[in-house]
Amino acid sequence: MARPTGAAGRLGKFGLRTMKSLRKTAIWACVSLIAPALFLAAQAPLQSRQQPNSAAQDPPLSDAQAKIIVNSNLVVLPVTVKDRSGTLVPDLRKDEFRVFEDNVEQNIDVFTSEAFPLSLIILIDNDLKDKDAAQVQASLESIIGGMSAEDEAMVCRFDQFFHQGKGFSADRDNLSKELKRTRLDDEPSVGTPGGPFSGPSINNHSATDQSSINPSTQIIKGQPTKALDDAVFAAAQLLHDRPRSRRRVIVLISDGVNGKKFNKFSYEDVMKVLLRENIAVYSVAVQSAYLERRISPLDRTVSPLIRYADRSGGEVYHATKEQSFEEFYSRLTEQARYEYTVAYVPRGTDRGAEYHTVEVRVKREGLNIKTREGYYTGSTPAGTP
Repeated sequence: MARPTGAAGRLGKFGLRTMKSLRKTAIWACVSLIAPALFLAAQAPLQSRQQPNSAAQDPPLSDAQAKIIVNSNLVVLPVTVKDRSGTLVPDLRKDEFRVFEDNVEQNIDVFTSEAFPLSLIILIDNDLKDKDAAQVQASLESIIGGMSAEDEAMVCRFDQFFHQGKGFSADRDNLSKELKRTRLDDEPSVGTPGGPFSGPSINNHSATDQSSINPSTQIIKGQPTKALDDAVFAAAQLLHDRPRSRRRVIVLISDGVNGKKFNKFSYEDVMKVLLRENIAVYSVAVQSAYLERRISPLDRTVSPLIRYADRSGGEVYHATKEQSFEEFYSRLTEQARYEYTVAYVPRGTDRGAEYHTVEVRVKREGLNIKTREGYYTGSTPAGTP
């Protein structure tokens, strides 16, 4: 076919160039519109990864959990049931349980054996003997191994003061890094301003104002000046806002030494908060606590490790080697997560009383039942005396 010539040919070439130019313009317009969207899409996962210490997203609520959250009048009891060998008993039915408040039997309104997500405060004694500190340090990461995807934790330390962690996190990598950065028994005991409560005073000076304290007073390595009661109180305050659809747990890793004169809060003050907030303490006693008989059955009324665990519905573990710690952490998280949950609206008891005793029984014989010993009504006390 012959090519067009003259004006027709020039018009055809001009039209072709115009079409090419329009095509390029359209392509650049599309790129300019799409590129920002692609950039934002690429940045979104990066930004979400960079969010530090994000707390766990609560999984969808079951019917039992929804009832517990909606009805604030329910008294919720996490109940651990074991056989004589110490093995968890998972096959009990609702009709096998009986609940008593102030010796009055109650109707069980909610019962479930489903798993609950955990909110953990890992509370580590910062003033241990060298051998104990080395064993604890080597075992800390195994705590993370026992957590599920829905669990969250905060790492805190204590000596004469409470050292608050960076917030609740479900990110195992972040928690692992924080645990690796935890160095026991090598930091001065300096109060942390703005924590759950202002620290105790030393020689009539504020613990949060260290400028007036002799540096040798601030470093307490090897001295029995730990404020264990205050530390458990502060940890309980941090758990106050965690939802009732979660198990609230303090993992207390310590030798049990407690310098009472350095505590603002008494043991009974702390127990009121634990029982009011439904917080269980799981005590992990280091080797020296066992060897020096600070967790002897003869000292059950003296040792804070035993007393806090017994009365709050938790457990006491003692370890003599690193492998023991790792085993305990695994058992601890499993037990706390898979406890039975029994809840009831109190009937037939004095609602004007501040404290109410609680007892749970099962009809099946030969089983060991553990739950909190009672509960307090009213609001949680403030973090200052």
